[in-house]
Amino acid sequence: MPIRPFQNQDLEPLIEIVKATDVFRDEEIAVARELMEIVAEENDQKDYVIATYVDENDVPRGYYCIGQTPMTTATYDLYWIAVDPTMHGKGVGKELLRHCEDHIRQSGGRLVIAETSSSAKYDKTRSFYVHNQYTEASRIKQYYAPDDDLVVYIKYL
Repeated sequence: MPIRPFQNQDLEPLIEIVKATDVFRDEEIAVARELMEIVAEENDQKDYVIATYVDENDVPRGYYCIGQTPMTTATYDLYWIAVDPTMHGKGVGKELLRHCEDHIRQSGGRLVIAETSSSAKYDKTRSFYVHNQYTEASRIKQYYAPDDDLVVYIKYL
């Protein structure tokens, strides 16, 4: 199944996927939408790259959103990676992550930063990063809430 550049018609299906994962708060979903709208509406923007994983019928099943970290020469933020829950365990997330890393390499990037939460609902997310050779680089206690740390994963490419 192909991964292709984000298209405007992907926005609503991808937002439904973000919601269906049942891990993101409303504010986070709004940010995901905002970044997609920027990519959809501002053809000359260079802050975000979004790629969509589609099935054999060109139906979006997942995506990632990355951007070069401001004021760095070769560091990229992995802002979003989400997969349709009906596709979990089928390698879609891994394929998206590899595509993302390849894109970053081809763009001259050497370091990927992925931030996530320490809450239990993100256990699978943290496991996913570790399984894909990301290292926990830092943890800021009580960042999101009293019992919810910011966990930063990195991978050198």
